[in-house]
Amino acid sequence: MPGKNYLHKIDLTNPRYLQTLVENRRVFNLNNCELNVFESYQETYRVPLTFNDMVITSMIRGKKVMHLFDKPAFDYLPGESVIVPANETMVIDFPEAKSDTPTQCIALAVDQGYVNDTLNYLNNYYNSDPDSTHNWKLQFNQYHFDNDTEVTNLINKLMRVCSSEDRTKNIYADLNLKELLIRLVQSQHLVQVSMESSKITNQSRLHYILHFIQEHLTQKISTDSLCKKAYMSRNEFFRWFREQFGITPVDYINKERIKLAKQLLAQKNSTITEVSYQCGFADVNYFVRLFKKTEGVTPGAYKECL
Repeated sequence: MPGKNYLHKIDLTNPRYLQTLVENRRVFNLNNCELNVFESYQETYRVPLTFNDMVITSMIRGKKVMHLFDKPAFDYLPGESVIVPANETMVIDFPEAKSDTPTQCIALAVDQGYVNDTLNYLNNYYNSDPDSTHNWKLQFNQYHFDNDTEVTNLINKLMRVCSSEDRTKNIYADLNLKELLIRLVQSQHLVQVSMESSKITNQSRLHYILHFIQEHLTQKISTDSLCKKAYMSRNEFFRWFREQFGITPVDYINKERIKLAKQLLAQKNSTITEVSYQCGFADVNYFVRLFKKTEGVTPGAYKECL
């Protein structure tokens, strides 16, 4: 499927060591987190699962249907993650699980004290937006999302570290876990501000800049013009933007343009060249390369899939 960042596959449990065919569990305990690997080998419905700590789950194989927060059920597929607060029960269906096509996912339970320490660190030392009253926090209204490249790489590292025999694995796990939490918080902050900026353009400098970008996606947007609108030098602007959202302004602009391109490619008579220019790309070849890097397929292949 286009646009997915998949986790590395983990070897399935030897059938001789399976304790159950539904949510068979392997556990790797560390100081501040616990890595769980779950596998299911038969079709089953309404299986409850609760953790005492905040948990980050990611699908590796197969398909689940998740019932969470009294919201409508949703399909849960490889390349996606779900974050759930402590003591919140997930109810899970396994409509396609079989002995030869099992589901497999990881659940990374994180000590709440560690989460709080990371958020306190962000609020005390990593908030350089002088005109914002924003406090860093994990928002569980954005609980289901596609993994981006950074999140995928960090979870892959954590899976490797947690399951290793290295005596220093707690140190490496802490470093990667802190970065993962920060990435998730920054990504959620970007989604939140983007949603707000469509309605509240001048609540803060962040809202104003994101609103300007959205209004001018189809035109040339120079970083110099963004710096002037933010009343910052180029270095200050790039550092400020990256601290807030975890990506550069150029990365954000390209990400939003590719999102727009996918909508335009869905139109029956659209051409690759037309879509490229409509999304603000002056070079069609660059658009094709960027689209393939982001979505995993060329614009032409993506259009054929539709």
